[in-house]
Amino acid sequence: MPYYYRLGQVPPKRHTQFRRQTGELYHEELMGQEGFSSDQSLLYHLAAPTEILTVEWLGTTDLDYEEAGPLRHRLLRTGPCEVGGDAVSGRVPLMGNSDVRLFIARPDSSMTYFYRYADGDEVLFIHEGTGTLRTQFGSLDYRPGDYLVIPNGTTWQLDPDPSTTQRMLVIEASGHIRPPRRYLSPRGQFLEHAPYCERDLRPPTELQTHDEVGEFEIRVKARGGISRQIGRRHPFDVVGWDGCLWPYAFSIHDFEPITGRIHQPPPVHQTFEGPGFVVCSFVPRLFDYHPDAIPAPYHHSNTDSDEVLYYVAGNFMSRRGIEEAAISVHPNGIPHGPHPGKYEGSIGKTATEELAVMVDTFRPLRITRSAHRFEDLDYFRTWLPCPD
Repeated sequence: MPYYYRLGQVPPKRHTQFRRQTGELYHEELMGQEGFSSDQSLLYHLAAPTEILTVEWLGTTDLDYEEAGPLRHRLLRTGPCEVGGDAVSGRVPLMGNSDVRLFIARPDSSMTYFYRYADGDEVLFIHEGTGTLRTQFGSLDYRPGDYLVIPNGTTWQLDPDPSTTQRMLVIEASGHIRPPRRYLSPRGQFLEHAPYCERDLRPPTELQTHDEVGEFEIRVKARGGISRQIGRRHPFDVVGWDGCLWPYAFSIHDFEPITGRIHQPPPVHQTFEGPGFVVCSFVPRLFDYHPDAIPAPYHHSNTDSDEVLYYVAGNFMSRRGIEEAAISVHPNGIPHGPHPGKYEGSIGKTATEELAVMVDTFRPLRITRSAHRFEDLDYFRTWLPCPD
Protein backbone atom coordinates (compact mmCIF):
# COMPACT_ATOMS: atom_id res chain seq x y z
CA MET A 1 0.00 0.00 0.00
CA PRO A 2 0.61 3.24 0.55
CA TYR A 3 0.54 4.51 -3.11
CA TYR A 4 2.88 4.72 -6.10
CA TYR A 5 6.00 6.79 -5.44
CA ARG A 6 9.37 7.29 -7.12
CA LEU A 7 12.65 8.61 -5.79
CA GLY A 8 15.96 8.94 -7.62
CA GLN A 9 16.80 7.51 -11.04
CA VAL A 10 14.83 4.66 -12.63
CA PRO A 11 14.70 3.48 -16.25
CA PRO A 12 11.61 4.14 -18.38
CA LYS A 13 10.84 0.40 -18.58
CA ARG A 14 11.18 -2.12 -15.77
CA HIS A 15 13.45 -5.16 -16.10
CA THR A 16 15.47 -3.54 -18.89
CA GLN A 17 19.08 -2.46 -19.18
CA PHE A 18 19.89 0.50 -16.93
CA ARG A 19 23.53 1.55 -17.01
CA ARG A 20 25.90 3.87 -15.21
CA GLN A 21 27.88 6.42 -17.19
CA THR A 22 30.77 3.95 -17.10
CA GLY A 23 28.63 1.42 -18.95
CA GLU A 24 28.16 -0.91 -15.97
CA LEU A 25 24.66 -2.20 -15.28
CA TYR A 26 22.79 -1.12 -12.22
CA HIS A 27 21.44 -4.14 -10.31
CA GLU A 28 17.67 -4.32 -10.10
CA GLU A 29 16.01 -5.74 -6.95
CA LEU A 30 12.31 -6.51 -6.65
CA MET A 31 11.10 -6.14 -3.07
CA GLY A 32 7.57 -7.48 -2.84
CA GLN A 33 5.08 -8.95 -0.40
CA GLU A 34 3.01 -12.13 -0.65
CA GLY A 35 5.22 -13.59 -3.33
CA PHE A 36 4.65 -11.64 -6.51
CA SER A 37 0.97 -11.00 -5.73
CA SER A 38 0.91 -7.84 -3.61
CA ASP A 39 2.59 -4.48 -3.11
CA GLN A 40 6.12 -4.17 -4.41
CA SER A 41 8.89 -1.76 -5.34
CA LEU A 42 11.85 -1.98 -7.70
CA LEU A 43 15.19 -0.74 -6.39
CA TYR A 44 18.31 -0.09 -8.46
CA HIS A 45 21.66 -0.78 -6.74
CA LEU A 46 25.20 0.11 -7.70
CA ALA A 47 26.11 -3.53 -7.00
CA ALA A 48 24.28 -6.79 -6.37
CA PRO A 49 22.69 -6.75 -2.89
CA THR A 50 23.75 -10.38 -2.40
CA GLU A 51 27.48 -9.88 -1.75
CA ILE A 52 27.84 -11.39 1.75
CA LEU A 53 31.23 -12.15 3.29
CA THR A 54 30.23 -14.05 6.46
CA VAL A 55 27.14 -15.16 8.36
CA GLU A 56 26.72 -15.89 12.07
CA TRP A 57 23.91 -16.96 14.39
CA LEU A 58 23.55 -14.58 17.36
CA GLY A 59 20.84 -16.50 19.21
CA THR A 60 17.11 -16.87 19.68
CA THR A 61 14.68 -14.01 20.24
CA ASP A 62 12.01 -15.81 22.26
CA LEU A 63 10.37 -13.58 24.86
CA ASP A 64 10.68 -14.57 28.52
CA TYR A 65 7.04 -14.83 29.50
CA GLU A 66 5.78 -15.09 33.07
CA GLU A 67 4.13 -18.20 34.46
CA ALA A 68 0.34 -18.43 34.28
CA GLY A 69 -1.48 -16.51 37.02
CA PRO A 70 -4.88 -15.08 37.91
CA LEU A 71 -6.65 -13.10 35.23
CA ARG A 72 -6.72 -9.41 36.16
CA HIS A 73 -6.52 -5.90 34.77
CA ARG A 74 -2.95 -4.66 34.78
CA LEU A 75 -1.13 -1.35 34.57
CA LEU A 76 2.51 -0.89 33.61
CA ARG A 77 3.97 2.47 34.65
CA THR A 78 6.82 2.61 32.14
CA GLY A 79 7.69 6.27 32.61
CA PRO A 80 10.81 5.48 34.70
CA CYS A 81 12.13 3.04 32.08
CA GLU A 82 15.90 3.39 31.90
CA VAL A 83 17.56 5.23 29.02
CA GLY A 84 20.09 3.30 27.00
CA GLY A 85 21.07 1.40 23.89
CA ASP A 86 19.81 2.00 20.38
CA ALA A 87 16.38 1.58 18.81
CA VAL A 88 16.80 -2.22 18.67
CA SER A 89 19.21 -3.21 21.45
CA GLY A 90 17.48 -0.86 23.89
CA ARG A 91 14.06 -2.47 23.52
CA VAL A 92 12.32 -3.78 26.63
CA PRO A 93 9.82 -6.55 25.74
CA LEU A 94 6.50 -6.17 27.56
CA MET A 95 4.01 -8.62 26.07
CA GLY A 96 3.17 -10.62 23.00
CA ASN A 97 1.57 -13.57 21.29
CA SER A 98 2.07 -15.35 17.97
CA ASP A 99 0.71 -12.34 16.04
CA VAL A 100 2.31 -9.31 17.65
CA ARG A 101 4.91 -8.23 20.21
CA LEU A 102 5.06 -4.92 22.08
CA PHE A 103 8.23 -3.23 23.34
CA ILE A 104 9.25 0.12 24.73
CA ALA A 105 12.60 1.78 24.14
CA ARG A 106 14.44 4.92 25.23
CA PRO A 107 17.49 4.89 22.97
CA ASP A 108 20.35 7.29 23.55
CA SER A 109 22.64 6.22 20.72
CA SER A 110 22.59 5.65 16.97
CA MET A 111 22.79 2.16 15.52
CA THR A 112 26.30 1.10 14.50
CA TYR A 113 24.86 -1.75 12.41
CA PHE A 114 21.98 -2.16 9.98
CA TYR A 115 18.79 -3.96 10.99
CA ARG A 116 16.22 -5.93 9.05
CA TYR A 117 13.09 -7.61 10.43
CA ALA A 118 11.93 -10.33 8.04
CA ASP A 119 8.90 -11.93 9.73
CA GLY A 120 6.56 -8.97 9.33
CA ASP A 121 6.18 -5.22 9.49
CA GLU A 122 7.11 -2.94 12.37
CA VAL A 123 5.66 0.30 13.68
CA LEU A 124 7.70 2.61 15.86
CA PHE A 125 5.43 5.09 17.64
CA ILE A 126 7.53 8.09 18.61
CA HIS A 127 6.33 9.37 21.97
CA GLU A 128 9.30 11.67 22.57
CA GLY A 129 12.28 12.78 20.53
CA THR A 130 13.34 13.67 17.02
CA GLY A 131 15.79 12.06 14.65
CA THR A 132 16.14 10.29 11.32
CA LEU A 133 15.15 6.85 10.08
CA ARG A 134 17.62 5.81 7.36
CA THR A 135 16.73 3.04 4.90
CA GLN A 136 17.64 1.82 1.42
CA PHE A 137 14.57 3.79 0.27
CA GLY A 138 16.00 7.03 1.67
CA SER A 139 15.74 9.00 4.89
CA LEU A 140 12.72 10.01 6.96
CA ASP A 141 12.91 12.65 9.68
CA TYR A 142 10.68 11.87 12.66
CA ARG A 143 9.12 13.88 15.46
CA PRO A 144 6.85 13.25 18.48
CA GLY A 145 3.55 11.64 17.51
CA ASP A 146 4.86 9.90 14.41
CA TYR A 147 4.06 6.33 13.52
CA LEU A 148 7.03 5.02 11.53
CA VAL A 149 5.70 2.12 9.45
CA ILE A 150 8.55 -0.12 8.25
CA PRO A 151 7.73 -2.94 5.79
CA ASN A 152 9.33 -6.32 6.42
CA GLY A 153 12.65 -6.77 4.68
CA THR A 154 13.52 -3.08 4.91
CA THR A 155 17.12 -2.47 5.98
CA TRP A 156 17.29 0.44 8.38
CA GLN A 157 19.12 2.45 11.02
CA LEU A 158 17.69 4.96 13.49
CA ASP A 159 19.70 8.06 14.34
CA PRO A 160 18.16 9.85 17.35
CA ASP A 161 18.82 13.55 17.73
CA PRO A 162 21.20 13.61 20.74
CA SER A 163 19.70 16.89 21.93
CA THR A 164 16.28 15.26 22.56
CA THR A 165 15.04 12.62 24.98
CA GLN A 166 13.75 9.56 23.14
CA ARG A 167 10.80 7.36 24.04
CA MET A 168 8.98 4.97 21.73
CA LEU A 169 6.46 2.15 21.62
CA VAL A 170 7.40 -0.64 19.21
CA ILE A 171 4.79 -2.88 17.54
CA GLU A 172 6.31 -5.91 15.84
CA ALA A 173 3.93 -7.99 13.72
CA SER A 174 4.03 -11.49 12.29
CA GLY A 175 2.68 -10.17 9.02
CA HIS A 176 1.74 -6.88 7.40
CA ILE A 177 0.45 -3.69 9.00
CA ARG A 178 -1.85 -1.68 6.75
CA PRO A 179 -4.64 0.91 6.81
CA PRO A 180 -8.01 -0.73 7.50
CA ARG A 181 -9.55 -2.18 4.36
CA ARG A 182 -12.80 -0.31 4.95
CA TYR A 183 -10.94 2.97 4.40
CA LEU A 184 -9.76 1.93 0.93
CA SER A 185 -11.25 1.56 -2.52
CA PRO A 186 -10.77 -1.76 -4.38
CA ARG A 187 -7.71 -0.15 -6.03
CA GLY A 188 -6.25 1.03 -2.73
CA GLN A 189 -7.16 4.73 -2.65
CA PHE A 190 -8.30 6.23 0.65
CA LEU A 191 -12.06 6.84 0.62
CA GLU A 192 -13.87 9.98 1.75
CA HIS A 193 -14.88 8.55 5.13
CA ALA A 194 -11.30 7.64 6.08
CA PRO A 195 -9.86 9.66 9.00
CA TYR A 196 -6.61 10.23 7.07
CA CYS A 197 -5.45 10.03 3.46
CA GLU A 198 -2.43 9.92 1.15
CA ARG A 199 -1.57 13.56 1.85
CA ASP A 200 -0.90 12.64 5.48
CA LEU A 201 1.69 9.95 4.69
CA ARG A 202 5.29 11.13 4.56
CA PRO A 203 7.55 9.07 2.26
CA PRO A 204 11.36 9.08 2.34
CA THR A 205 12.57 12.38 0.92
CA GLU A 206 16.35 12.11 0.69
CA LEU A 207 18.10 9.27 -1.12
CA GLN A 208 21.77 9.08 -0.11
CA THR A 209 23.61 6.65 -2.39
CA HIS A 210 26.67 5.08 -0.73
CA ASP A 211 29.30 3.69 -3.09
CA GLU A 212 31.41 1.98 -0.44
CA VAL A 213 33.22 -1.35 -0.22
CA GLY A 214 34.22 -2.79 3.14
CA GLU A 215 32.53 -4.75 5.92
CA PHE A 216 28.99 -3.76 6.85
CA GLU A 217 27.09 -5.54 9.63
CA ILE A 218 23.43 -6.36 8.99
CA ARG A 219 21.43 -8.02 11.77
CA VAL A 220 18.44 -9.93 10.43
CA LYS A 221 15.65 -10.95 12.79
CA ALA A 222 13.77 -13.92 11.36
CA ARG A 223 12.55 -17.42 12.24
CA GLY A 224 12.93 -16.99 15.98
CA GLY A 225 16.45 -15.61 16.06
CA ILE A 226 18.99 -13.02 14.99
CA SER A 227 21.54 -13.65 12.24
CA ARG A 228 24.52 -11.42 11.61
CA GLN A 229 25.59 -10.90 8.02
CA ILE A 230 28.70 -9.02 6.98
CA GLY A 231 28.10 -7.47 3.59
CA ARG A 232 30.83 -6.39 1.22
CA ARG A 233 28.87 -3.35 0.00
CA HIS A 234 27.10 -0.60 1.91
CA PRO A 235 23.41 -1.63 1.84
CA PHE A 236 22.29 1.91 1.03
CA ASP A 237 23.77 1.91 -2.49
CA VAL A 238 20.41 2.53 -4.19
CA VAL A 239 20.33 5.17 -6.95
CA GLY A 240 16.57 5.08 -7.41
CA TRP A 241 13.39 3.11 -6.84
CA ASP A 242 9.68 3.18 -7.55
CA GLY A 243 6.60 1.28 -6.47
CA CYS A 244 3.97 1.01 -3.75
CA LEU A 245 6.03 -0.58 -0.99
CA TRP A 246 8.11 1.78 1.15
CA PRO A 247 8.51 2.96 4.74
CA TYR A 248 6.51 6.01 5.71
CA ALA A 249 5.65 8.28 8.63
CA PHE A 250 2.13 9.17 9.71
CA SER A 251 1.54 11.58 12.57
CA ILE A 252 -1.12 10.82 15.15
CA HIS A 253 -1.82 14.58 15.05
CA ASP A 254 -3.06 14.15 11.46
CA PHE A 255 -5.68 11.57 12.46
CA GLU A 256 -9.09 13.24 12.09
CA PRO A 257 -11.46 11.92 14.79
CA ILE A 258 -14.90 10.59 13.95
CA THR A 259 -17.54 11.80 16.40
CA GLY A 260 -21.31 11.44 16.82
CA ARG A 261 -24.35 12.39 18.86
CA ILE A 262 -23.80 9.41 21.16
CA HIS A 263 -20.64 7.58 22.21
CA GLN A 264 -18.77 6.05 19.28
CA PRO A 265 -17.22 2.56 19.63
CA PRO A 266 -13.43 2.01 19.44
CA PRO A 267 -13.37 1.02 15.73
CA VAL A 268 -13.86 4.71 14.80
CA HIS A 269 -10.36 5.29 16.19
CA GLN A 270 -8.77 2.51 14.14
CA THR A 271 -5.61 3.56 12.33
CA PHE A 272 -3.98 0.30 11.16
CA GLU A 273 -4.79 -3.38 11.00
CA GLY A 274 -2.41 -6.30 11.28
CA PRO A 275 -2.72 -10.09 11.47
CA GLY A 276 -4.71 -10.71 14.64
CA PHE A 277 -4.68 -7.12 15.93
CA VAL A 278 -5.62 -3.50 15.26
CA VAL A 279 -4.01 -0.18 16.19
CA CYS A 280 -6.18 2.79 17.19
CA SER A 281 -5.44 6.47 17.83
CA PHE A 282 -7.28 8.44 20.52
CA VAL A 283 -6.81 12.12 19.74
CA PRO A 284 -8.26 15.46 20.92
CA ARG A 285 -11.87 15.64 19.80
CA LEU A 286 -15.34 16.96 20.55
CA PHE A 287 -17.49 14.81 22.77
CA ASP A 288 -20.94 13.43 21.90
CA TYR A 289 -23.58 16.10 21.34
CA HIS A 290 -26.88 14.33 22.08
CA PRO A 291 -28.52 16.34 24.91
CA ASP A 292 -28.50 13.23 27.13
CA ALA A 293 -25.14 11.86 25.98
CA ILE A 294 -22.69 10.24 28.38
CA PRO A 295 -19.25 10.91 26.86
CA ALA A 296 -17.39 8.36 28.97
CA PRO A 297 -17.35 4.85 27.48
CA TYR A 298 -19.86 2.33 28.73
CA HIS A 299 -18.57 -0.74 30.55
CA HIS A 300 -17.70 -3.49 28.12
CA SER A 301 -16.37 -7.01 28.02
CA ASN A 302 -13.63 -7.79 25.52
CA THR A 303 -14.95 -11.25 24.82
CA ASP A 304 -12.64 -11.82 21.85
CA SER A 305 -9.72 -9.45 22.43
CA ASP A 306 -7.18 -8.05 24.85
CA GLU A 307 -7.03 -4.25 25.01
CA VAL A 308 -3.73 -2.44 25.47
CA LEU A 309 -3.74 1.33 25.88
CA TYR A 310 -0.54 3.39 25.81
CA TYR A 311 -1.15 6.82 27.35
CA VAL A 312 0.69 9.56 25.47
CA ALA A 313 -0.60 12.89 26.80
CA GLY A 314 -3.57 14.65 28.35
CA ASN A 315 -6.07 13.64 30.99
CA PHE A 316 -7.76 10.44 29.86
CA MET A 317 -11.39 11.07 30.67
CA SER A 318 -12.30 7.53 31.77
CA ARG A 319 -9.28 6.90 34.02
CA ARG A 320 -7.84 8.25 37.24
CA GLY A 321 -4.25 8.00 38.44
CA ILE A 322 -2.83 7.52 34.93
CA GLU A 323 0.30 9.31 33.73
CA GLU A 324 2.16 9.56 30.44
CA ALA A 325 3.81 6.33 29.23
CA ALA A 326 1.55 4.18 31.42
CA ILE A 327 0.16 1.09 29.68
CA SER A 328 -3.12 -0.54 30.74
CA VAL A 329 -3.84 -4.15 29.80
CA HIS A 330 -7.48 -5.24 29.96
CA PRO A 331 -7.72 -8.93 29.03
CA ASN A 332 -10.65 -10.75 27.54
CA GLY A 333 -12.90 -12.61 29.94
CA ILE A 334 -13.53 -9.79 32.42
CA PRO A 335 -15.38 -6.49 31.90
CA HIS A 336 -13.78 -3.08 32.23
CA GLY A 337 -14.91 0.49 31.93
CA PRO A 338 -14.57 3.96 33.41
CA HIS A 339 -13.25 4.39 36.93
CA PRO A 340 -15.72 5.33 39.68
CA GLY A 341 -16.98 8.86 39.22
CA LYS A 342 -15.75 9.15 35.63
CA TYR A 343 -18.99 7.86 34.07
CA GLU A 344 -21.23 10.41 35.80
CA GLY A 345 -18.53 13.07 35.79
CA SER A 346 -18.27 13.10 32.01
CA ILE A 347 -21.83 14.36 31.55
CA GLY A 348 -21.87 17.90 30.21
CA LYS A 349 -18.24 17.92 29.11
CA THR A 350 -17.77 18.98 25.52
CA ALA A 351 -14.24 17.92 24.52
CA THR A 352 -11.13 16.00 25.49
CA GLU A 353 -7.43 16.64 24.90
CA GLU A 354 -6.35 13.02 25.48
CA LEU A 355 -3.78 11.35 23.27
CA ALA A 356 -3.25 7.59 23.35
CA VAL A 357 -2.39 4.56 21.20
CA MET A 358 -4.45 1.40 21.56
CA VAL A 359 -3.57 -2.12 20.40
CA ASP A 360 -6.41 -4.66 20.47
CA THR A 361 -5.37 -8.26 19.89
CA PHE A 362 -7.59 -11.19 18.98
CA ARG A 363 -5.43 -13.79 20.71
CA PRO A 364 -4.55 -13.56 24.40
CA LEU A 365 -1.40 -11.64 25.23
CA ARG A 366 1.27 -12.95 27.55
CA ILE A 367 3.18 -10.59 29.82
CA THR A 368 6.96 -10.81 30.02
CA ARG A 369 8.98 -11.03 33.21
CA SER A 370 10.75 -7.82 32.24
CA ALA A 371 7.39 -6.01 32.48
CA HIS A 372 7.03 -6.86 36.16
CA ARG A 373 9.23 -4.03 37.35
CA PHE A 374 6.75 -1.52 35.90
CA GLU A 375 3.56 -3.11 37.20
CA ASP A 376 1.16 -1.41 39.61
CA LEU A 377 -0.08 -4.48 41.46
CA ASP A 378 -3.08 -2.62 42.92
CA TYR A 379 -4.48 -1.47 39.60
CA PHE A 380 -7.23 -4.11 39.44
CA ARG A 381 -8.65 -2.66 42.69
CA THR A 382 -9.04 0.86 41.30
CA TRP A 383 -12.66 0.22 40.31
CA LEU A 384 -13.69 -0.07 43.95
CA PRO A 385 -15.73 2.86 45.27
CA CYS A 386 -13.65 5.87 46.24
CA PRO A 387 -13.48 6.42 50.01
CA ASP A 388 -15.45 9.45 51.27
